[in-house]
Amino acid sequence: MPEFQYKARNRAGKTLSGQLTANTKKDALDMLARQGLFPISIDDAARGEIHIEKWFARRPPDTVIANFLRQLSELLNNGVPVLAAFQVLSKQEQNPVLREVIEDIYGQIAEGTGIDSAFASHPTVFDDLTISIIRAGSEGAFLEDALKRTAGFMEQQAAMKGRVVSAMIYPATLLIVGVIVVTVLLIFFVPKFQPMFDSLIDSGGELPAATKALLAFKAFIGHYGLFLVGGIIALGIVAKIALKTPAGSRLMDRWKLKIPLLGPVVQSSCISRFCRVFGTLLENGVPILRALDISSHSTGNAVLAQAVEKSAEAVSAGDPLSKPLSDSGLFPPQVMAMISIAEESNNLESVLVNVSESIERELTKKLDVMVRMLEPMMLLLLASGVFFIIIALLMPTFRMTENL
Repeated sequence: MPEFQYKARNRAGKTLSGQLTANTKKDALDMLARQGLFPISIDDAARGEIHIEKWFARRPPDTVIANFLRQLSELLNNGVPVLAAFQVLSKQEQNPVLREVIEDIYGQIAEGTGIDSAFASHPTVFDDLTISIIRAGSEGAFLEDALKRTAGFMEQQAAMKGRVVSAMIYPATLLIVGVIVVTVLLIFFVPKFQPMFDSLIDSGGELPAATKALLAFKAFIGHYGLFLVGGIIALGIVAKIALKTPAGSRLMDRWKLKIPLLGPVVQSSCISRFCRVFGTLLENGVPILRALDISSHSTGNAVLAQAVEKSAEAVSAGDPLSKPLSDSGLFPPQVMAMISIAEESNNLESVLVNVSESIERELTKKLDVMVRMLEPMMLLLLASGVFFIIIALLMPTFRMTENL
């Protein structure tokens, strides 16, 4: 039997490598899928490495990927064979990266690879949530609906991101303008007042505390500004590398939930995604343990995902779902009350979807309030900085006038 060396990601996002024995490349991919691994590359020792993740171009936008999944769902739902559907979509796709991905998936399926494994071979384009739902849909014979719902999830997320970005344009502009104004004042205006400051000191006077603070800040920026910028860049690079590790990712996700104002928004967003995906999978007949496993990766937060995984362990031991979720302390009491009642009335799937929609409505309101609060805060911060500089420059003038 041929030997294959592989590189793959596990559910925690960690890259693993190893060797396995299989008859064909398809069998090797299926073995990785059964182990819960998402393949990056397969190495056939006899022929050299077959790279699966080779797309270094910019990832297609979520809206483009969602449109492809929706079109694929419609074609399959109308009775078009899988290979023919991919062939049609590859010809009409305008995005060059996604078109190559579609062609590669078509080739893998033609060789006998499962559709879920073919999608999983492109983790830079399709995230873990998309691959997990497609895998569940393929196993549960509701692939068309899984593709359609995945497209809906991606479109909702893209719309929310668009609203947040649009709302943040004005505050970000204020911040940039504020930095430019303060920089111009420090570089061009403060030096013009230096002779007056020296004259006041020579006459036995003393500079006001605000002026001393301003001059000290200007001197610090002048001497250490480049080092400060370099340190910030280096810190950002180190943080980016650290966040790619499982421990760093968990630490960051835990910190996100504790940020004032932003933490509750992040928590609500993660819970909403979990409830929607979990409820959708249950509606399509996926067993509860399998649904919990898939939906735990949809939260987008390692801390919440760990709580869901522990809940799955409790459910497998015969406990109700609401108890371990409530014990985690991450789910709001009102959400847990609805889940507990839904378990007793045996309509958990429909209640979960309703809970998700309710959380999303509240989340939209919270985001609107945060953005409205941010705008006056940025204006106040800008005005305070400029006002401080002006006062620090004028106070020595007033003191010289008093001395005269």
